[in-house]
Parts: sequence; structure tokens; C-alpha cells
Amino acid sequence: MTLQTTSYSDLVNVSPELVRTAIRSGSYTGHTAGLAAGKLQCNLAILPECYALDFLRFCQRNPKPCPVVAVSDSGDANLPTLGPDIDIRTDVSKYRVFKDGAFAEEVDDIQALWADDLVTVALGCSFTFENALLRNDIPVRHIETGLNVPMFRSNIDLEPAGPFAGKMVVTMRPIPKEQVEQAREISARYPHAHGAPIAIGDPAQIGIADLSQPDWGDAVEIKAGEVPVYWACGVTPQNVLLDAKLPLCMTHSPGHMLISDVAENAETTILPPKK
Repeated sequence: MTLQTTSYSDLVNVSPELVRTAIRSGSYTGHTAGLAAGKLQCNLAILPECYALDFLRFCQRNPKPCPVVAVSDSGDANLPTLGPDIDIRTDVSKYRVFKDGAFAEEVDDIQALWADDLVTVALGCSFTFENALLRNDIPVRHIETGLNVPMFRSNIDLEPAGPFAGKMVVTMRPIPKEQVEQAREISARYPHAHGAPIAIGDPAQIGIADLSQPDWGDAVEIKAGEVPVYWACGVTPQNVLLDAKLPLCMTHSPGHMLISDVAENAETTILPPKK
């Protein structure tokens, strides 16, 4: 029997529960930018418990790219502080799997890889504050055009912890020059979603050679009168985990986030892993 597919347009105005249901069933495998407006979207890092404390130290030292919003118990696929019916093994539309420091595969669920020692760390995502930009009539180009946000490696050093170190990844959004300060002020209200921009203007200042060639996501047009604005990105931990050469770790695929039931402007409660 052929699986019925769900389109992006089918999900634009539905609840986070219905978006996750479509993802869990396998009928939707696309990106989540612009979906579940008003709800917190999350980056993910899933790793063995023996590395979790060092990783959490790394996140604490690098809160702009790695704002922790939830931590699971070891071996528990649920994240109750983000929603009562979340299964981290199935509720993300695409996952990336890394083994021994190498990308292994991209999959639609990770049930076959789940183990009792795995800990999930959920990190805030800039897709969250995009809704606030749109409500204030600030254009978000990749949502306007149905694309994934462009993401770039930068030359910004991160504070190391244990085996975790590296450079920051950033997202870029073109913002009309006269609205740049407003966009900065709005995004600064969401520290759990990367907060204010880390750079504005010339990409060379943060080590980006060509804005038409993103490392992840899709290139977007920068129109006359617009300025490129850069925010810290939750893809940062993917590079860090890769460089740490863990025997196994899993993340969301860039742009394919976990959609929570938590309001975008709410304080989240972090549950530490059990000892």
C-alpha cells in the first residue's frame, strides 16, 4: 500500500500535534520552517550518557548556538517538558546519524538505533523567533519562498568542553536596512532561540566567502536595500559532535526540527538525566 503524503501547505496552519502526527506516520518528511507558528522549535543532539555531561558543559559555555531547553532521562524517548506526547525516535521529519566521527546516514526515524543509554538534548531554534518577525511585518525570505534557511560555517571559535570544540554555524536572513534594528530587538527577546544576531553586513567578517553557496539549506535572494543578518545556529552541535568522533550520535537534519507544544515566549523547564 502506498503511503499517503502530506504537503507543506497542508500543515502551515495546523497544531503542533497534527504536524508531529504527520511526521510520525511518515507522510511528511520536509522542513519545518514556518510550521506551528507560536510554538518553540528545537534542534536535537542525541548521544550516549557517558558524553552527556561534557556536552551540557559545552552548551552552557556556548549559549548562543546551544541554548538548552530540555534534557531527557537516559534511555527515555519522551521529552515531557516540551509536550506530553513526544517520541523523539519518530517525531522529527529527518535525522542524521554519525558513527565514529563520520556521517553514516539520513533516516526518517531512529527506532532501530535507540538504546537505553541515549540522552536527548533539545536546543532552541531560530525558527521560533521568525514568527515574531513576521508578526511585525519583517520579511523572512526563506519562508516567503518555501525554502530552508541558509546556514554557513563561520570562523567564530567556540569555548571547548571535554571532547567538544569547533566553530560556530550561523543562519542568514536578508532584512530591509530600516528594519535591522527592530529585527535585532525582537530576536533578543528569545534567548532560548539564539537571541540577537551575532553579526550584521559583510559576510567576510565572520569567515563566509559566498552567500550564494550555503553549507546547509537553500540560497535566498538578497534584494536591493536589504542587509544580510546572521544568527547563531543550532546546527553548530552537529559539527562539534562530528569532530568529537563519538561512536554513535544522532541529530535532526538541518531545517527539520522537533516541534514542541511550548509557547515560543515561555520559560521551559529542563529535566537533567537520571544518574
